[in-house]
Amino acid sequence: MKQPRAKKTGRPLSFERDVALERAMHAFWRHGYETTSVAELTVAMGVTAPSLYAAFGDKKSLFLEAVRLYAGDPAAIGAALDAAPSARAAVLGMLEGAAAGFTGESTPPGCLLASATASGSAASADVQATVAGVRREIAALVRRRIERDVALGLLAADTDAPALAHLAIGVIQGMSVLARDGLGRDVLLGVAAQAMHAFRAGPA
Repeated sequence: MKQPRAKKTGRPLSFERDVALERAMHAFWRHGYETTSVAELTVAMGVTAPSLYAAFGDKKSLFLEAVRLYAGDPAAIGAALDAAPSARAAVLGMLEGAAAGFTGESTPPGCLLASATASGSAASADVQATVAGVRREIAALVRRRIERDVALGLLAADTDAPALAHLAIGVIQGMSVLARDGLGRDVLLGVAAQAMHAFRAGPA
């Protein structure tokens, strides 16, 4: 009986995909989405252009995958917020984590989400919309955690949960600008501490 031919699966990748993706993320983080060329990406990633396209599709797909890598799993973010002892503690942890991440020694200053698509042409409108969607998703998770504390009486009953959640995201984005301006981690931590005054406790 004639044996069926083995299905071709294509040539295996000649590089570590995860490593290349992280390098691409850093390139976009440092230079922005539109201003980072494919040629610059191949140099940063240590791959050829055909290999980049074979592994990631195109520049837009590569960037969106880098955004997902940077932002993290929404379910994990939600679980971390829920596990915090309070909404205030959860948001403070986010802000302190941002202060550390935006001033890392081995990463570009600021936030990838804030800087990579801060400006762009009409051609990149869908990319900007995707990044904005990531921010809204995180804000929704923060809002849910705040609403939980309002219901438990840990925060004032008249707390505007949506506004407070967006304040947290806005502070993070502003901290990114400060980091890119060269301000240090101590300054960003001070900003984070001041933002906590917006969390008014409920009745004792």
